[in-house]
Amino acid sequence: MALHRIIALWKKEVGQLLKDRRLLPIAFVAPVIQLTFLGFAASLDVKNIPIVLCDLDKSAESRTLVSSFTNSGYFTLSYSTEDYGDIQRYLDNNMVTMALVIPPSYGEKILRREQATIQIILDGSEGNSAAITMGYVNQVVMRLSTNILTEYLGGKVPAGRVDGEVRAWYNPALKSRNFMVPGVLVLILLVTATVLTAMAIVKEKEVGTLEQIMVTPIRPLEFMLGKLVPYTIIGFGDICVVLMVMVFGFGIAIKGSIVLLLTISGLFLLTTLGIGLFVSTISKTQQQAMMTVIFFIVMPMMYISGFVFPIENMPQPLQVISLGIPMRYFLVAIRSIILKGVGLSTLWPQALILLAMGASILVASTLRFRKKLD
Repeated sequence: MALHRIIALWKKEVGQLLKDRRLLPIAFVAPVIQLTFLGFAASLDVKNIPIVLCDLDKSAESRTLVSSFTNSGYFTLSYSTEDYGDIQRYLDNNMVTMALVIPPSYGEKILRREQATIQIILDGSEGNSAAITMGYVNQVVMRLSTNILTEYLGGKVPAGRVDGEVRAWYNPALKSRNFMVPGVLVLILLVTATVLTAMAIVKEKEVGTLEQIMVTPIRPLEFMLGKLVPYTIIGFGDICVVLMVMVFGFGIAIKGSIVLLLTISGLFLLTTLGIGLFVSTISKTQQQAMMTVIFFIVMPMMYISGFVFPIENMPQPLQVISLGIPMRYFLVAIRSIILKGVGLSTLWPQALILLAMGASILVASTLRFRKKLD
């Protein structure tokens, strides 16, 4: 074994690495980005839980109860309503994750030293967060009851106490798969459409057939449609397969409209196809395309889109960045349709944002790709 040959080969590889401006970011920048996103976004703690208050008692005792929740550091009073029937609107629209309902006789029962029951309604579609929130509620209620007991003559005489009646809507059993499986549908659609689109076009350049196609009478727009339409069909096929597995394999029923689900999925496909098309313009090989999609698109989107980790737990800068991620809005729409059964009247903001994002990304990527072809 000759050491000089090994050193010569090592120098050649280092030289090629330093000259490849596309490979260096993948090797050194991507890990830093992933660590940054994962380090700040990966938190299973639940904090700043937005709640809607329905105080039907409006007594000093009910205000003390509300203060116990807001001063605990776990809950944030975001909305207030006097209409009990209005609570579902806040939960369906993902405006809050918990509702606190105080009945009219709450204060009187506390003063009469009786048991007073309050109602807690949780958005159970995210099972892990709902279970943690339930634990926080029990802590607050238990602490308040202890304070009431010690207030009445040091606890030497019977005193009133607070009892929390907790209900989890949309996922009463708090099964984590009910939350994760619809998210996996989004992830599969993102990876499949983006990777296949990018690699299919890059493959044409890599093997040299792209130049041969361009000398034929086919126009750039016709070429792009011929490439993108098949992967659109594949994307819808994947959606149907995953939905069947979800319903018949995991027993998760689709409570909303399947037509609306497929329509919003089509809007999300616009963004994935556009991203795949853009990646194809900056990649020379299929390997580069694959690494770019995985490290710079899929993983950051997974971390800060709400796929696993709640967005409200992330630092403010990451929450702002997540506003520009299409996957965030698609996750909200898919989970709301499947688990809550809401319709377009509730999800039109997500649908409109996906349409605007998808059209913008696809048009910009198409213009860049056509410029490359020209």
